[in-house]
Amino acid sequence: MACDLTLGRLEDCKSNVGGIDAIYFINFGEMGDATIGTDDDITDLSGTFSAFKYEVKSSATNFEQTINSSRDNGTTFISQVVNMTLKGLSKEDNKELKLLAWGRPHIVVEDRNGSSWLFGLERGAEVTGGTAVSGGAMGDLSGYTLNMTAEEKTFANYMEGATAGDPFAGFTSATVTIVEGV
Repeated sequence: MACDLTLGRLEDCKSNVGGIDAIYFINFGEMGDATIGTDDDITDLSGTFSAFKYEVKSSATNFEQTINSSRDNGTTFISQVVNMTLKGLSKEDNKELKLLAWGRPHIVVEDRNGSSWLFGLERGAEVTGGTAVSGGAMGDLSGYTLNMTAEEKTFANYMEGATAGDPFAGFTSATVTIVEGV
């Protein structure tokens, strides 16, 4: 049977940390074909594309993946959710975030453990909510919150060969331009 288990799992060390260092957005369909390894990891991409880097240091920026499974319907899919908080408000951000909400980009999340994950590989991700807030008190957030959701057959794909600051480092077929903010 194709759904039989193949591995056990040992208790992991206490060497992991939470948090996200950066999020990269790629316009839908520009990544080319993905080469998928035996563990559903991405080992290469074939496209020529730009990855728009957003540095995020807020503890409110995170991701969560939820398994949705129905025995009655015979279906299983994963809701891949990225929540992002951006400090500061600007007219330039208003324009870019509007475009982000109108599109359905692929999202690469670089976590604080040095791993990178691709959300929305097949279908892209949708902005499903968010705010632009000024805060009321002096210490409140003046900035943006965004919630983005992708629905895929698997968990977000691990990106093989990623390094801190370059999640595409291990790919030999892709031509990637990382566009950083100013």
